[in-house]
Amino acid sequence: MHMDTFVESIIQRDKQQFQEDNELSGLKVLGNANITPVIADFTEYSPLHNGHLFCMQEAKRMHPEALFVAVIPGLFERNGRGLPYIMTRHKRAELAIKLGADIAVEGPPMGIMGSGQYSLCLSLMFKALNADYIPRGYISDDPKFKIILDYINKGNGVAPKPYKIVSMEDNEVLLEGKLNNDDYVIVSLAKSLTKINFDFKNKFIFVPRLENVSGTKIREMVTNGQVDQLDDMLPQETIDLLKEEISLEHAPLHDTRAYSTLLDNVNTFSEEELSNLNLMDDETVGNILKNRPFKDSDELLSNITQGFSTHRKQRILSVLEVGIFKDEVHKYINSYPQKIRVLGYKNKEVLNLFEQNLKNNLKGDNGKIWQ
Repeated sequence: MHMDTFVESIIQRDKQQFQEDNELSGLKVLGNANITPVIADFTEYSPLHNGHLFCMQEAKRMHPEALFVAVIPGLFERNGRGLPYIMTRHKRAELAIKLGADIAVEGPPMGIMGSGQYSLCLSLMFKALNADYIPRGYISDDPKFKIILDYINKGNGVAPKPYKIVSMEDNEVLLEGKLNNDDYVIVSLAKSLTKINFDFKNKFIFVPRLENVSGTKIREMVTNGQVDQLDDMLPQETIDLLKEEISLEHAPLHDTRAYSTLLDNVNTFSEEELSNLNLMDDETVGNILKNRPFKDSDELLSNITQGFSTHRKQRILSVLEVGIFKDEVHKYINSYPQKIRVLGYKNKEVLNLFEQNLKNNLKGDNGKIWQ
């Protein structure tokens, strides 16, 4: 199967899953303690590099009695910046299990949501898993940011505002300036966990990021056919699986979209349909209607407004590619997670322990809480 066709098939399959999930009621969280403690780690693993592995190993070293559950972003294979992942979530889950995770579960569909929306979904997933520990890598060496990490680990909510971080308790400005994207995720997650009343006191495990490991550089070198030259940043298991997926034309996917579907949607959707797409603004709708038909995505990009986020244009491309409307996304978030979808597991023993936790803490209307 050619890579473009492969990506088109993923988008169509995942859209069907999204719509089926949207017909389900959300899981009821009972609030019972886990029978076996859980380390819940949300990481894209695009691809799984030495920095991810270091964070995983540190968390497991600190809590060897716990199940390490990797929450891997799911539907539509698009990250929070609206860009495609390097491999499918099933292959990223396979790598996580090979390199030490006990369970891999499907996380929220990041690419079609705003950052606050997917952060909220992620928080709801942590609540459903009743996460006992949450490892997060951080980048900043600013002593003031480390004060914020300590503030968060005391169970206090913080909120990102334009060029500052404030306390959710008294609105005090805790830090001025703009955060690195990975550090922003920590703050945004703390805000969302606070909003859903999840007690995260002493649950975060903050791990400093390894130097000289760059996801961007890794993806560039993979694109240039230099996979074998990445042994200083990638575990051998990642290199081997990447090469296998490349041979099947199932990777690298990070520069490929479902272009046929994207252009068909943008050239044929009515004004009402365009206006009702998630994250869409009136100016972009006007630009599209005025200047279509579009022949390629580069031409389309110049007609999408920039907005406050540097990632907005790519997110809009993902929304147009999938054709998901605002009311559908809101309904999805309100019932998220509809079920816990297992992507991979170490062995039957850990799967049984994980299932016992879920049955102890979750209740579904149809009696099915996981698959």
